[in-house]
Amino acid sequence: MEEPRIIISGGGTGGHIFPAVSIANAIRAKHPDAKILFVGAEGRMEMTRVPEAGYEIKGLPVRGLIRPLWSPRNISVMIDFLKSKQMVKSIIREFRPQVAVGVGGYASAPTLNAAAALGIPCIIQEQNSYAGVTNRSLAKKAAKICVAYDGMERFFPAENIIKTGNPVRQSLVENTLTKAEACEALGLNKDYPTILVIGGSLGARTINDAIANGISRFEEKKIQVIWQTGRYYAEECERKTKEAGAIMVRPQAFISDMATAYKAADIVISRAGASSISELCLLGKAAILVPSPNVAEDHQTKNALALSEKNAAVLVPDTAAGKTLVEEAIALVSDPSAITALELEVSKLALRDSADIIAGEVLKLAGFKA
Repeated sequence: MEEPRIIISGGGTGGHIFPAVSIANAIRAKHPDAKILFVGAEGRMEMTRVPEAGYEIKGLPVRGLIRPLWSPRNISVMIDFLKSKQMVKSIIREFRPQVAVGVGGYASAPTLNAAAALGIPCIIQEQNSYAGVTNRSLAKKAAKICVAYDGMERFFPAENIIKTGNPVRQSLVENTLTKAEACEALGLNKDYPTILVIGGSLGARTINDAIANGISRFEEKKIQVIWQTGRYYAEECERKTKEAGAIMVRPQAFISDMATAYKAADIVISRAGASSISELCLLGKAAILVPSPNVAEDHQTKNALALSEKNAAVLVPDTAAGKTLVEEAIALVSDPSAITALELEVSKLALRDSADIIAGEVLKLAGFKA
């Protein structure tokens, strides 16, 4: 039998790209000869991040719909979608995959629609507790739907659902540093409380503004802050930190060694994207979640509630972050018993070996040993 040939499609944010790469790595671990091709959206971050991970990627001119939906500009969006669907049919005919995997993001829809039309079995990986429009529209075309939350039969056919959890970057769970060693590696003081702030790979205006306005409070309390600002906000946040003469608060556009940053942190302030929540669960980190309001169906609030209702995280609404986030963070990082309680509950929600389980389903569907 020839080697496994798999197409993986999706992206747009790190929350889609990192799980997709983890699935690819898990497939390769089982079948080193597997041929894997990614399909992404032109101009989005997958076009650089996927090649950095060692995989080939093809780009489509697909874009998201413009609000309001009746905007005349959506005519060109639909033209690009149809063009993308034709392009991906050519890619599929040339590559000859046995399975197509969709992880969410703009490119998933034309890729899985085209694959299904050509008789290629499809697998969807739905990361959120509230399924996105793209995956809901593709559900009837999918042989298997891999999910991370209970109750997903309200969106998908129950007989096709597998609860696998969301894959995370292997480097995070393989990191063996102690907190003291991680602090030393990052040039931090191991004896000071430390907060990691991550607003997603693109940054988060509300979180960044709150942290910037709280710089003097962190300095006063001698609390170290590892602050991923996102590239859009990096210059502004670095300027505000410098103007405040801060030494405890350390902004940077992107944290490349997230595994060490997590190890150094006592608590994490984060958006509530599915990938971030999966990382927090697997690593057992106490967290304050600030769901982004600028996402489809407000799915980040639903993700955050899935934790906060189990006392596994603190939820601060985006609208309240400016007033309360910094003081909530100072109170939590100063209370070891509260941190321990959150760590205990969030660890109970972890679903392990997700990438390995999904890779097994992909290979079985392709007709190979899992």
